[in-house]
Amino acid sequence: MEDFKSGFVTLVGRTNVGKSTLVNLLVGEKVAAIANKVQTTRTAIRGIVNTQNSQIIFIDTPGIHKPKTKLNETMIETSFTSLKDSDIVLFLIEATSENIGKGDKIILEKIKEAKRKTILIINKIDLIQKEKLLKLIEIYSEEYNFEAIIPISATEIKYRKVILDEIEKNLKPGPAYYDIEEYTDQTLRQLAEETIREKALMLLQDEVPHGIYVEVEKMKLRKNKENHDIYDIEAIIYCLKNSHKGIIIGKNGEMLKKIGKMARIDMESNFDVKINLKTWVKVKEDWQDNNSVVNQFKLK
Repeated sequence: MEDFKSGFVTLVGRTNVGKSTLVNLLVGEKVAAIANKVQTTRTAIRGIVNTQNSQIIFIDTPGIHKPKTKLNETMIETSFTSLKDSDIVLFLIEATSENIGKGDKIILEKIKEAKRKTILIINKIDLIQKEKLLKLIEIYSEEYNFEAIIPISATEIKYRKVILDEIEKNLKPGPAYYDIEEYTDQTLRQLAEETIREKALMLLQDEVPHGIYVEVEKMKLRKNKENHDIYDIEAIIYCLKNSHKGIIIGKNGEMLKKIGKMARIDMESNFDVKINLKTWVKVKEDWQDNNSVVNQFKLK
């Protein structure tokens, strides 16, 4: 098909601005962990949208923040590397901003350096009045020649088509890079790790800092007694301190059971297969500065 278009679209923005929520909305599947905490996304997750005329590959990057560990540095490096490799950039900001903050200024400078077509997405418009929104649009319009500026609320499905149409309009003719049945290039193992981590972050709230990561040690497909497929998954939740371990396990193991149950239900829905999930908690101090662990979060 001569008119077919394709390309890579990178989402960038500060931490907790709603990038993962937006990528899940656009892809229509759960590919990015969502939790109301900063730095939820650690790697550049690819979500794939196939339409009749195009294939759009989304790269959801870690949020831009001040690095304090090797992990943080790796995350930011991943975000800026993705910019150079993309055809279009979606720059996500919050509608509640009065002006261009320090973090958004850094991102803008990187976008200018990369010289990529960029669409500005203003999220959380339900939180402000129209006059403030118009002022924000004016401020950003003076800074960069955006292909489009789209005010949205990332939790509302009606904005999906608006954004996808604008992206498609700005794509060049090209082939489909992935099979049209696929919606992510993450492995099931990575999706399982992301899902468990998301549920842990969601349930633990502020009790445990962000210092956890999940490693699936075993993932095996077998048939059960009824001859249905079932995945046996064994995963370890690593944390930084013994006190955190106690909180993650909870009284009589209740918290860990809750995390496991929520993750299993989500995975069964996403993978369309039965899951037998076992989870353990281990302490690995200073893992955020351990090269062998941090390298797993680098852009592949």
